[in-house]
Amino acid sequence: MTQTPECGLCGGTVAPDGHCWDCGAAQPAFRSHVEITADDGAAGVSDRGAQRGMNADAMALALTDGWTIGVVCDGVSLSPRSERAAQVAAEVGAASVAARLRTGNLPEVALTRAALDAAHAVTALASSADAAPACTYVAGIAGPEGVWSAWIGDSRAYWLPNEGPGMALTEDDTGKHEALAAWLGADADEPAARVRSYRPSTAGRLLLCTDGLWRCLPDADRLRAQLTRHRPSASAGSGLLAEARSLVTYAREADGQDNITALLIPVIPSTPMPER
Repeated sequence: MTQTPECGLCGGTVAPDGHCWDCGAAQPAFRSHVEITADDGAAGVSDRGAQRGMNADAMALALTDGWTIGVVCDGVSLSPRSERAAQVAAEVGAASVAARLRTGNLPEVALTRAALDAAHAVTALASSADAAPACTYVAGIAGPEGVWSAWIGDSRAYWLPNEGPGMALTEDDTGKHEALAAWLGADADEPAARVRSYRPSTAGRLLLCTDGLWRCLPDADRLRAQLTRHRPSASAGSGLLAEARSLVTYAREADGQDNITALLIPVIPSTPMPER
């Protein structure tokens, strides 16, 4: 039998968004450590870290017609209910990409329109422009034809091959002093997701992550080295949950001040093709 979580302040019932139905208080332990998997081996781990009182990161996975879809979001810490913004954006984004791919949209189109759907869903959470939940957003699609990523903010996507050098697939939306220049929320400009595609010639994995991870392991080579040290299998489609755990554990032990999320999607090309 599943026990209904109780509010730590008033003893009331905790809602699915991590707030008490009765007093509205956020629950610090809610979603403190989350793990998700998909049938094709894709897996993600999200942890609140050693210092933060709440996990404002969120992630989602979806499978459709040979495609694997992942979304990772990071709640903007200075905004209210940022954890809710991240969760809504991840769930809406993944569902929207899957639905659009099923109806024949090209991956680039599906990602661009899904980012707008996620942005509108986050905007709807705001009671006013001055009380606007906000989050960053990165989405990825992987299939036999290649990988695609779309992003708004500073959550990142990386290509990490089994052999050879990897690379970042995103560029942070930041300005002076690394200040966030784009995000989802009612106080943001109309979002314009940037999209990048890549056609790998070898198997590997697509990593989506928040800055709690990449600030500790900022480049593809260091990320891949960490995975190599803890890889339970040479197959791209197996052991990704263990690999995601190893990345999150490393970041938590190395710094641990921020929420940390790592989502890994297996990539196995249908036929070897030249990189472009």
